Amino acid sequence: MGIFSRFADIVNSNITSLLDKAEDPKKMVRLIIQEMEDTLVEVRSNSASLIAQKKELQRRVTRASNQETEWQAKAELALSKEREDLARGALIEKQKCAELAEALSGDMVQIEEQLTLLKEEVVQLQSKLDEARARQKSMVIRTETATSRLQVKKQLDSSKTQSSIDKFEQYERRVEDLESQVEAQDLGARSLNDEFAELEQQDAITDELEALKKKMKKK
Repeated sequence: MGIFSRFADIVNSNITSLLDKAEDPKKMVRLIIQEMEDTLVEVRSNSASLIAQKKELQRRVTRASNQETEWQAKAELALSKEREDLARGALIEKQKCAELAEALSGDMVQIEEQLTLLKEEVVQLQSKLDEARARQKSMVIRTETATSRLQVKKQLDSSKTQSSIDKFEQYERRVEDLESQVEAQDLGARSLNDEFAELEQQDAITDELEALKKKMKKK
């Protein structure tokens, strides 16, 4: 049929390999899918035409077979009436009908073979089309992800971002300086808790001293 001749490199090869060699794989996928879809439409149209031809041939074969039977009956009738000349003519017509039916049957066989080949090629093409569509979805996701990552990388690498980071670190250092000043002010300063703790400590020492005096007196 030659319908898939322009598609031999796709049907008989690996789509992944084709995409790896393409300058723009995303565009290549779109072209492959579009070409395959167009070819499927063409194949369906050709298949419908072949099926219509097959039905027409079937009708002609049936008609020729019926005529063959009719001429056979006429030949027998002519012989029964002792008209051998008519019987001979009827047999000649019968032979013509038989030859026509045989020729038409041969054409039908060819059409059936063509339809079988079309079905096989459509299965192969559909498989490649499904693969191409899957690759297209994957490629869209990968492209979007790569684009987002590239934007982030550009933002991180930009001088504007670095300047913002520097400012943030500068503010952070100022806060640390303020905290250091507060801690320095607290050094040497006695809190209320510290004073109460000192009083408690003095009371404890006084109690211990008195106890020691009493012990010494007993001795």
